[in-house]
Order: sequence, then C-alpha cells, then structure tokens
Amino acid sequence: MREEAFSPDPPRKRNSCKAVVFDGDTVLLTSNRDRRGDFYLLPGGGQRMGETLHEAVRRETAEETGWLVDPGRLLLVRDYIGAHHEFAGEDGDVHQLELMFAAGLLQRVEGWEPVRDAWQTGVEWLPLARLEEVRVYPSALSELLPRLASGSYRGPVYLGDVN
Repeated sequence: MREEAFSPDPPRKRNSCKAVVFDGDTVLLTSNRDRRGDFYLLPGGGQRMGETLHEAVRRETAEETGWLVDPGRLLLVRDYIGAHHEFAGEDGDVHQLELMFAAGLLQRVEGWEPVRDAWQTGVEWLPLARLEEVRVYPSALSELLPRLASGSYRGPVYLGDVN
C-alpha cells in the first residue's frame, strides 16, 4: 500500500453524472477555457446526497446548458484520479467517478440562467467530425463519441483511469 503525503485538506471524492446528447451529427458539450486554451466537456457534474444518478444528469445538464434531457442507459464509466494525470499539480487530491448516460433532448429551459463551472465559457453543439481537432476530456471521447452516435461502439463500458 502506498503511503500518502499528509494534507490538511481531505481528498475530494465524488460521483459525476454526464449526459451524452446527440442531435444529428453534433454532440452537446460545454465549452471551457483554462491557461492552455479552449477545451470541451460533456455536460454534467456532481451527484448530490439523496439524488439519483438520472436526477443528477437532468439537473446538471439543465443548469450548464439550458436543455432538459431524458437520461437513458449507462454508456461509459471512467475513473479520474487526478494524481495520475497532467493536472496533478492542481487536482492531485481529486478522485472522480464519471458516469456517462445516453440522453434524449426534451426542450429548452424557459428563461434559462446558466449555472456554470468556473472555467465554463459557453455551450456548443460540436460537429462530431471536429472532435479530433479540439481538446476534449476525457480525450478518449474524441474517438468514442462518433462510434456511440453511429451505434458501432462495442467496447467496454468501463474505461478505467483515463484522461
């Protein structure tokens, strides 16, 4: 067993529920910016105590994008252990389990006011053909999303500790 360095702050562990929403040949993503430039994420976020996974997907997607969605089956699961990746200096104490669900579009949220993460700059329907040209996290999504959209993905649900 590896010994952890003492930290006055407890490690951060959470479940994050994400929506995979396609509209034709586009996918719904949040646009974000950090010191390295622009990047994209699936909409979603932390599950609250007492909230089901589907409730968390609905709430987080509506807050971040202004779209009401109907979550369906679980598509992908990934561990993100921050200490193992390029952002270890910033979030080395983070361990996030991301659960990515297929979700159908229902409608726009009337009078939507965004509840954005600190780095979120907007919302975008990104063409699947552009995924290889942009920074998306986890990076495996640039290959997996087009295959999920076409129904040709036959790989594992659990992706492991990837970024």
